[in-house]
Amino acid sequence: MNKKDILQLFIDVYSNKYKVYYNSVKSEKDNYFFLVKDNKKKYLAVVGKPDMVEKFEVSESEEKKMGKEELLAKICYLNHYNVSLLREIFPHLNPSFCGLKPSFGTGDRLGIATPAHIQAFAGKDIFPILAQQSVREMSRTERNWQKVLDDAIWGCFEAGYEGPFGADADHVKDIKELKKAVDCGFTMFTLDPSDFIGKDIEELNEQELNQLYNKIPKNKEIENLYLNKKFKVGEQELIFDEKLLRKIILTYSEALNQVVECYEFLKDYKKEKFDLEISVDETPTVTSPLAHLFIVLEFQRRGVDFQNLALHFLGDWQKGIEYIGDVKQFAREFSLHAAIAKNIGGYKLSLHTGSDKFSVYPIFSQETDGLCHIKTAGTSWLEEVKVVAMMEPEFYREIHRFALENF
Repeated sequence: MNKKDILQLFIDVYSNKYKVYYNSVKSEKDNYFFLVKDNKKKYLAVVGKPDMVEKFEVSESEEKKMGKEELLAKICYLNHYNVSLLREIFPHLNPSFCGLKPSFGTGDRLGIATPAHIQAFAGKDIFPILAQQSVREMSRTERNWQKVLDDAIWGCFEAGYEGPFGADADHVKDIKELKKAVDCGFTMFTLDPSDFIGKDIEELNEQELNQLYNKIPKNKEIENLYLNKKFKVGEQELIFDEKLLRKIILTYSEALNQVVECYEFLKDYKKEKFDLEISVDETPTVTSPLAHLFIVLEFQRRGVDFQNLALHFLGDWQKGIEYIGDVKQFAREFSLHAAIAKNIGGYKLSLHTGSDKFSVYPIFSQETDGLCHIKTAGTSWLEEVKVVAMMEPEFYREIHRFALENF
């Protein structure tokens, strides 16, 4: 019996109770798996030999016999247990390592947009990071790492997608959350050391700066590596003078230590290859070219193998709207950051709060020669809210009132 016969038999047996997602249909030997939907929910349909069908957790307790070949059919839940079985049967449903390929993260806060994201990536030479949420986002949507990853994988299955994709545990601040994300199967980890970044350094007088600086372990050792050293970047020459170097060390030294600690944990705990992104975008000030240079050289010196680096770029970056600022000035300043990344090599620059920054995308891609990663979440969220507004206006008004009261 071929796929067409199986689907027609399924439709007949269930008397058109379920709509079939035809792109989702997959077979393994004499067993078939596909998504279906009744008038309310989606389910996994499993049709095949009894020994396979009976492995899955069912929604309808009644199993149905199909045809004369001793095939059974069951309607199953879209839950973690069942998607784990599918991942064993179809390895392409497992997230994988991205490396230095151009990449794009689609933070889906509701866990329902992955099939649409996959359509958007079609024909593009971009590695999709289809599961991407931060601890902060999950706390507000009452989700967890496993739910985020499972929802993205179900979306891949629904769309019939067999290509590679990544799973990014975003803005993780501690080893406890890293461990949870590793255990759930994430392949990319974005470390956020913002709690350890020195604040208000620019407001300190010289005496206060010196007092703080003298408390930093191995400060002289670090200083000797960079003080008055010249670095040729494109047409420019960058020099670490004493005052600037000390401010940079004061700002980033504890954050770098935190990243090293988290990286060492990941290297020991996660046995498979993983992508590492380091985020210093949530800092009080814009990341200077010298700070960028210092951060990268220190990570290399301390053996941190990272793929992406997110800096605090010039301008006002707000979620779900266009870039606020002078685009030409951004392009001029970003070109130096891109030149530093090219000069040192081995990592991509990452753009956070990337939703709807259409004026910036071409600059980011062109200046980096495609060695870039972009993170979004706001765009997908707004599109989902638009659907709510069109289909359930009263519910949308409730959301709107809640937003006005809380933000």
